[in-house]
Amino acid sequence: MNESPLRTTVIGSYPFPSWLEYASSNLDQFGSEDVREMQDDAVAVAISDQVAAGLDCISDGEQTRFDFNLSFYGFLSGIQMEEAPVRLHGPPAHDQRGKHEIVGELSAPAGLGAVEEYRRLARLAPAGQGLKASVPGPYTLSGRLLPNEQYPDRAAVTEALLPIVRNELERLVEAGCTEITVDEPSMSCYAHKGGTSEFVSIFNRTVEGVRGKCRLSTHLCFGNYKGRAVGPRQYAPMFPAFLDFHVDELHLEMASREFSELHLLKEISAGMDVAVGVVDVKSYYIETPEDIARRVEMCLDHAAPEKLVFAPDCGLSQTARWAARQKLANMVAGVNLVRERLGLG
Repeated sequence: MNESPLRTTVIGSYPFPSWLEYASSNLDQFGSEDVREMQDDAVAVAISDQVAAGLDCISDGEQTRFDFNLSFYGFLSGIQMEEAPVRLHGPPAHDQRGKHEIVGELSAPAGLGAVEEYRRLARLAPAGQGLKASVPGPYTLSGRLLPNEQYPDRAAVTEALLPIVRNELERLVEAGCTEITVDEPSMSCYAHKGGTSEFVSIFNRTVEGVRGKCRLSTHLCFGNYKGRAVGPRQYAPMFPAFLDFHVDELHLEMASREFSELHLLKEISAGMDVAVGVVDVKSYYIETPEDIARRVEMCLDHAAPEKLVFAPDCGLSQTARWAARQKLANMVAGVNLVRERLGLG
């Protein structure tokens, strides 16, 4: 259960500053210490924006990743990175992202980098600030790896990645991380095809080593590559199976869907906390605090305050920073309006 009713948080990613976008495309012009300083500066910027908004729990904004999951392939042994995607021009879609060949046994001798990210966040964040780390799950990571004779299908690739991700989660807890989001958007994007019980098994085996040792959450996402969804935007195919996820908090994308299926909050909150997306990251309409307050009150018709968490629909990496900053500030202000009405402080 939440340590505070109507808690506010984020999914994980945050927009890159413009100078970081430039630098990441021109890394040959920077030395290793330049890069280290740049990473610290970018995370400090993301922290500053989130703290200024007044969030109860923040992330590092995933500022040292190329994408919420693409950078993790650089930590894997046994793969050959694709030189270029098969399509480079035209409207953005997933075929403009690389798919990599497996050329050996999959392993991550130095881990996946999330522990180093968390340590940087803990070092730079204000004392007492709630912090979370996010790690993509094995099924989502398997989607960009091409099966071969050793790993003949996506299921086999997922099983090979599962202990690697599980080890990263355990190392995060050992490093002092008390809140972790395990991102498996591919599960929610493809749940309509079936296999939900297999998804639950994969997820629960991934987190079994840290269950009860930290606050665990996951994010049921329909995709947000370049602000576009991938899967059919309905939660019905995921339930009731996904109620068996071993998590403390389940996040739903609601704002961009006009709060369709809001009735699910009652069912979910009976067994875990439910985080509701009340900010549309795919829209440049800036929700006012009053908009947010109305949305929070809608949620209170279905779940108790101590079971509710509020966040943007998805990560903010695909939203311009000026908009992301104001959306977060207004989100917190709107939640605070409701807290005051309820006498929650």
